Amino acid sequence: MIRFVKHINSIFFLVVLVVAPLLASESTIERSEHVEAQLLSEVVTIQPGKSFTVALRMKMDEHWHTYWRNGADAGLATEITWTLPEGFSAGEIKWPFPEIIDTPPLVTYGFHDQIFLMMEIQAPENIELGKQMRLSAKAEWLECEDVCIPGGVELVLDLEVTEGSAKIDEKWVKAFSDARILLPLEDSGWEFAAIENNGQIMLQGLSPDWFDSDLGDVYFFPYEYGLIDYAAQQKAEFKNGTLSLNLTRPEAAEKMVIEGILVSQNGWRGSGSERSHYIKIESQSEIIEETGVETSAIGNIFYFLLLAFGGGIILNLMPCVLPVLSLKIMGFVQQASEDKSQAWKHGVVFTLGVLVTFWTLAGSLLILRAGGEQLGWGFQLQEPVFLIFLSAFLFLFGLSMFGVFEIGTSLTTIEGKTGNKKGWAGSFISGVTATVVATPCTAPFMGSALGFALTQPAWVSMSIFTFLGLGMAFPYMLLASIPALLKFIPKPGRWMESMKEFMGFLLLATVLWLLWVLGLQTGANMVIVVLGALLVLGIAGWIYGRWGNLAMPQKSRRISTVTAVAITVVTLFLTIDNVDSFAVTPQRNLALSSDGIQWQNYSESLVNKLNNSGKAVFIDFTAAWCLSCQVNDRITFGSEEVQNKFSELGITAIKADWTSRDEKITKALAGFGRNSVPLYVYFPPGIDRKPILLPELITPGIVLDVFDKHGSAGLTSN
Repeated sequence: MIRFVKHINSIFFLVVLVVAPLLASESTIERSEHVEAQLLSEVVTIQPGKSFTVALRMKMDEHWHTYWRNGADAGLATEITWTLPEGFSAGEIKWPFPEIIDTPPLVTYGFHDQIFLMMEIQAPENIELGKQMRLSAKAEWLECEDVCIPGGVELVLDLEVTEGSAKIDEKWVKAFSDARILLPLEDSGWEFAAIENNGQIMLQGLSPDWFDSDLGDVYFFPYEYGLIDYAAQQKAEFKNGTLSLNLTRPEAAEKMVIEGILVSQNGWRGSGSERSHYIKIESQSEIIEETGVETSAIGNIFYFLLLAFGGGIILNLMPCVLPVLSLKIMGFVQQASEDKSQAWKHGVVFTLGVLVTFWTLAGSLLILRAGGEQLGWGFQLQEPVFLIFLSAFLFLFGLSMFGVFEIGTSLTTIEGKTGNKKGWAGSFISGVTATVVATPCTAPFMGSALGFALTQPAWVSMSIFTFLGLGMAFPYMLLASIPALLKFIPKPGRWMESMKEFMGFLLLATVLWLLWVLGLQTGANMVIVVLGALLVLGIAGWIYGRWGNLAMPQKSRRISTVTAVAITVVTLFLTIDNVDSFAVTPQRNLALSSDGIQWQNYSESLVNKLNNSGKAVFIDFTAAWCLSCQVNDRITFGSEEVQNKFSELGITAIKADWTSRDEKITKALAGFGRNSVPLYVYFPPGIDRKPILLPELITPGIVLDVFDKHGSAGLTSN
C-alpha cells in the first residue's frame, strides 16, 4: 500500500510538471458579430525585467474586413486599450502592410481573412516568481462588408512568472514568424528622397550596390490621413537601381511629414524577401540625380565573378580548410614520384570534386530559398544530421590514414599507379571533402559575391558559385599542371607513413570540432550518442581492415566487407533516427565568449532601440562552426586594448549567433547584403549614421582604427 501511495505521488508530480506549462499561458477567444479575436503570447511564461511579444489575432468572416492604422478614404483603425498589472507597460501596435480595398469612388486600406497585430509588453523587475499575471485588453474596430458595424471585445491573457530563459509557445511559432515577415523593414541599405511640386510628390529610392533584382509593382501607404489622393493612380518605375514613384496630393492638403510604408511586389532585399519598407522624410530632399554613367548588368556580373574567383583562392588559407588540406598534400607527394603526365589529370578530377560539391550545395540553397526557407551560406552545418554524417566520414577517413583499413591505393607504395580507378576516386573525394568543410567560412571578397549571387537569377548565381569553386581549386590545378613545380616536393620514403598518420590526427581534430558544434546545437546527450556511434564505426572499420584485405581468402573478404557496410549503415540510421529523442535544447553561451566585452544576444528590436537612441552599436554575426569567426573572436575581441575601447566609447556589443538556423539573423545578414558569416557591423554614435561593414578577417588594429575614425557622434561611413 505504501509503495502504491509513493507511485501515486510520483505520477501526480509528473502530471504537474507536464501540465503546468500548458496551463501557464491561458487566453480567451471572443467574438463580435463578424470577427473572432484572441490575445496570444509568443512565450508561455514571462521573466522579471524582460519584454515579450503578444498579438491580437483577428479572424474575419468571409468577405468582411477591418482597417489598417490609416483607413484611407473611410474606415477606422483597430484600437487596443490595456489594463495591465502594476509596473507593466505595452508598446504600440506593429502594423503589417495592408491590402488595397477598392470600392469606387473610395479607396480604403485594410485586412481580410486573418491578421496578427503584435505588440511588445515590458515586465517590471520586481514581480514575484510563480505568480499568475493577468493581461486585459479591450479591442475595438470597425468591421465592414457592404455595410460597416462597430465591433469590439474584451480579452484576457494569463501568464505565469518564472525564472530562467523564456520558453516559446510551439503552437504559435509559425504564426508569429509569418506575422513578422509582414512588418516593414527600417534599414536595408536603400536611401529615399522626396520632393513636392505642383500638387505632385515624387518619391525616389536608391538601391544598395548589392541589389540587382526587380521590385515589381510598388505602392505607398501613408501613415497620416490626407497626405495623398488615395484614388489617384500611383506610377512607379525602377530603372538603373533607382525607384521613382509619383503621388498626387489633394488640393486642400497641408504640407506634412512624408511617413509611411512602401510595398514592393517582389521584396526589398531580392525576390521572396520582405515586401514592406518604412520611410520617413521630414523635409523636401534633393531628388537623386542620375549620373549618366551606369555600370551595365554584364559589368556587374563580371565584377562579382572576379570577386568569387579571388575569394575561392583565399579560401584555401582559411582555418576551416587547414585540417583537410592534408588529403591533397599527400596526393601531391605521391604524384611527385609518378608519371608527371598523370598529375594534371588528378588536378582536373580534384577540381571536378570541388565544382560538383559547390553546385550541389548552391543548388540546394537556391531551391530551399525559392521555397521560402530563410537560409544562408554554410546552412549545411546548421543541420545536426549533416554534422553527424560529416563526423562519421572524417572519422573513418582518419582511421584509414592510421592503417586500420585502406581506402584506395596506399600513399606509401612507390609503385602505385595514380591513374587507376581508385586513384581517381581519391582525388574526387579530396575535392568533395575540402569543399564541404571549407564552405562555412567566408574569405575576403566572398561576402559581397555571395550576397550578390543569392539575389540573382539562377544562372547568374550558379556562375558565381562555379567561379568560387574554380578559385578554390586553382592552386592545386596550377601545381598539378606544371610538372616542374612537383620537383620541389620531397621524394617519397618511410617519412610518408609518419606524415600520413599525423594527418589522420588532424582529421580527428576536425571531428572534435564538429562534435563541439553539434553539442551547441543539440546538447551533450546527442554528442554522447554520436561518440558511441563512432566507436561502433571504428569496429566496422577494424573488421574490414582485419579480414577484408587482399591477403585474406575471397570469401573472408566478401563477408567482412558486407558486415562492415551493414554495421555502418545500421549505426548511422539508428543515430540519425534518434536525433530528436536524445537531443535537448542546449543552453548555449556563445554570446559571452569574449571576456571583458559584455555581449548581448541579437534581437531586431534591441538594435532598433539602440539606433533610435543614437548609441554606438557593434554587431558580431558569428557561428560556432565558423572557425574564422572563432579565430577573430580569440585574437581581436580577446585583445585587452579592444576591450578597453569598447568600454571607453560606451559601445553596445551585440552577438548574433547563427550556429543553428535562425530566420531573424538570416534576414539581418541579407539586410547588409550578406548571406554568410563572419560579418562585423559598426553603427557609430549619432542619429543620422550609416552602418560600417568591417572585413571578414579582422585584427585588433582594424577594429581600433574604425573606432578612432568613427567614434565621434555624427560621423557616417561613405
